[in-house]
Amino acid sequence: MGWQSRTGRYVPDVRLDTAEIAALTAGEVVGDVVAVEGATIDSRAVQPGSLFVPVVAERDGHAFIAAAVEAGAGAYLTQAPPLDDVGVPAVRVADTSAALSALGSHVRDRIPTVIGVTGSVGKTSVKDLAAAALSVRHRTAASYRSFNNDLGVPLTLVNAPDDTEVAVIEMGARGYGHIARLCEVARPGIAVVTAVAHAHTELFGSIEDVAEAKAELVQSLRADGAAVLKETDERVKAMARHTNADIVTYGIDRGDVRVTELHLDGHLRPRFRLVTPEGVISLQLTVHGRHNAENAAAAVAIALLAGSSLDDAAEGLSRAQMSPFRMALHTTPAGAIVVNDAYNANPESMRAALRALADLECERRVAVLGVMAELGDIAEDEHLAITRLARDLGIEVLAVDAPLYGVATVADVDAAAERLGELSRGDAVLLKGSRVAGLERLADLLLAG
Repeated sequence: MGWQSRTGRYVPDVRLDTAEIAALTAGEVVGDVVAVEGATIDSRAVQPGSLFVPVVAERDGHAFIAAAVEAGAGAYLTQAPPLDDVGVPAVRVADTSAALSALGSHVRDRIPTVIGVTGSVGKTSVKDLAAAALSVRHRTAASYRSFNNDLGVPLTLVNAPDDTEVAVIEMGARGYGHIARLCEVARPGIAVVTAVAHAHTELFGSIEDVAEAKAELVQSLRADGAAVLKETDERVKAMARHTNADIVTYGIDRGDVRVTELHLDGHLRPRFRLVTPEGVISLQLTVHGRHNAENAAAAVAIALLAGSSLDDAAEGLSRAQMSPFRMALHTTPAGAIVVNDAYNANPESMRAALRALADLECERRVAVLGVMAELGDIAEDEHLAITRLARDLGIEVLAVDAPLYGVATVADVDAAAERLGELSRGDAVLLKGSRVAGLERLADLLLAG
């Protein structure tokens, strides 16, 4: 997939030929030596001349090689015998996922600055805002949506254009060692930690375990690197002890880069002053929610460390856009407001979303909530705490296949749409839940009128 620079010039993805790929992956070329541009693991996302990487997971990607070639793939990796009749060369490797990591690690050497972003909440938003802040001064690549795992990180690197100056890489973790492994591929020079919260605690065991796993990003830094840490999160701030790199903190009313005089307009867009070591500037964001002012502070800290000016960072932030289903504010044909924050949920992000809904000037507020998954033993208490907060904020709660909230529950999004009834001006609806809830489909129903 190509990349459009800020001058409008088309810039190709990283080019590698199959002989180079074989050398980097301890593989063997089967067929002609040809060049490829970029890579994908999804046969539906193939771009002409790209490399198809069939991953063996719940489904075996080798079954989609023919479809990928038909869609235009110029070559493919395989850990199975190559196909005889698809018409493009293959590189046979021992493990396609490991081979993809090797390619990502190789390409990383071409990128002067790599920024790693992790955290229980806010990492995708900070990644999006940082990419916008950086793009005015630097040729910038960033993780697509939430491609933040062992496949997403090397894909982001391989698909970065040849002339990328800065790459912003989101890094997720579902256990110890995950981020450390991603850092071996991406080797970030700037590490950003947004928050430590009760997310995936069913997998980690405790919030302290979550903090230890997130700290792997900071631990990976060399002494000449820098860590951007949230001042108002004590577990994050304590990660400074894990590195000899420079430390820059951010937050609301606290930190080296701090938000002051924060106000929201009628569409939840933050307006504020930002105090930084490089000066003070006023900002108006196009994204929604009080918490995104704090995320913008992190983005500015990142941009300044990477060599952007404060004015450049502010210019980029003024037109920043978020990945889908993150505090996206829409209006129905009848004038009701729908806040689609349905990408994922944990207790901290849920509280932020409820407070954003409470900030809206409207007559009726309804939170349509899906389950907060993977919370383990604390699940019931945390769901009930969210219900209490909503009640305190004057928000009705409608749960979708999530009885832990202890309120009226419907089976699916169709039933939720029916229960909401006809919405009109003065109504505001928040959609929020873990991915398994699929509440973004309800947004489509409501906005269709």
